[in-house]
Amino acid sequence: MGTTLTNQNSIQKEINSRLKSGNACYHLVQNLLSFSVLSKNVKIKIYRTIILPVVLHECETWSFTMSEELRVFETRVLMRIFGLKRDKVTKEWRKLHNELNDLYSSPNTVWVIKSRRMRWVGYIARMGKRKSVYRVLVGKPEGKGPLGRPRHKWEDNIKMDLQEVGSGGRDWIELAQDRVGWQALVNVVMNLQVP
Repeated sequence: MGTTLTNQNSIQKEINSRLKSGNACYHLVQNLLSFSVLSKNVKIKIYRTIILPVVLHECETWSFTMSEELRVFETRVLMRIFGLKRDKVTKEWRKLHNELNDLYSSPNTVWVIKSRRMRWVGYIARMGKRKSVYRVLVGKPEGKGPLGRPRHKWEDNIKMDLQEVGSGGRDWIELAQDRVGWQALVNVVMNLQVP
């Protein structure tokens, strides 16, 4: 379950690899997820303990560009867990698209990734300048970049996450030095609602 690195620093291959592994786990347990004897709570626990950890392995390092693929994956698994719903008026069976967020009380996968990334970067920021992982995190690459629009940096994700919780514009390294305050920000990110 190693991480796939490319010379272009593209995370798309890594996320595709994680989704492929998650799909393999999903197919191994899909009969359990559609088994009517098991409660929905047990099925959700199966999803959280077997499938989700495979998909989110080392997600802290992802520069997030493929949130839609993750949402599609999560929706497909949740639709298998919650099944169809019978409409009270028309008496027809239909898929649960809009109701899934209400039925599944856990945070969206995208927010889980963002909160894990923030927790990890807080830990790294508190390590200090002596550690090589800190220097890699805050270092600036030398040389010229490719022509065109600048590539999205991993650090930009942290700044966007902080903007979403109302702490944008502040230095994230300074914010992370306060362990309790940073953990509060991580918890806020985890509990954000999906638009």
